[in-house]
Amino acid sequence: MVSILRKSRTEFSPAGPASLPAGPVDPGYMMRVEDLGIRYDLRLTRKTTIRGTFRNLTKISRDDRSFWALRNVSFEVAHGESLAIIGPNGAGKSTLLQVMAGILTPSEGRIEVVGHISTLLTLGAGFDVELSGRDNILLAGAFMGIDAREMRERLPGIIEFADIGQFIDAQIRTYSSGMRARLGFSIATAVDPDVLIIDEVLGTGDAVFRVKSQRRVMELAKAAKGIVMVTHDLNWAEEFCNRAMLLEKGRIIAEGSPAEVVALHRERSDRARLERDAEIARQVAAATA
Repeated sequence: MVSILRKSRTEFSPAGPASLPAGPVDPGYMMRVEDLGIRYDLRLTRKTTIRGTFRNLTKISRDDRSFWALRNVSFEVAHGESLAIIGPNGAGKSTLLQVMAGILTPSEGRIEVVGHISTLLTLGAGFDVELSGRDNILLAGAFMGIDAREMRERLPGIIEFADIGQFIDAQIRTYSSGMRARLGFSIATAVDPDVLIIDEVLGTGDAVFRVKSQRRVMELAKAAKGIVMVTHDLNWAEEFCNRAMLLEKGRIIAEGSPAEVVALHRERSDRARLERDAEIARQVAAATA
């Protein structure tokens, strides 16, 4: 649910996360991604044995069955920038966010983050379902490395923003997905992050909470924070983000103003749909001939 990296400056690379010296000069960005790549080996299965693994290491495979979920991805997130990452299913959007959050280690390239990261990637992940919402807030603070006294001071504001009423003292297992989203979002944005990373969660819950969450994101952006979010809500991307990036098959297709990138995404989506429909029609015609 929530992941905070309490480092003044952090770099994620194939060698792993490393703290970079926080110099007196502002680099002018909150996050920099350089030639990022994530590769998966499709030959790895549950049936792989130790003997088979060593046998494969002793011979050169002519069949490269690796799959690049992301490749040659480079961009920056500036102070006060709200970046929407859009694209079709399977484009690599969520994978990119997981690398940015430090959950996945890149196969190549690097990510440099200046400041503290707060992430809200998967609803319910990180919650202890046996504990109450109130206890989960304090538990999240402990995981973030926030002093217990400070977290207790923030507790009333987090509870008020989540607005789940008496359920705050009920076990998380009794929560709906919308209630978990409320609580997770409230925690993630209450810790004053320098960079906030969100994966398609603002569409969960009622309309009133969506408006509240949108306002909170805009407040963070106005406070010179960096916002990166994956969203399928193209209207949200156009209205509330000041920059957008289109990702397809693990590569950046376009980036720029939300209106232009969204228009390109719609155009390419319509074209792909027409091509799929034509291919299905050809297959049906061939099967019935």
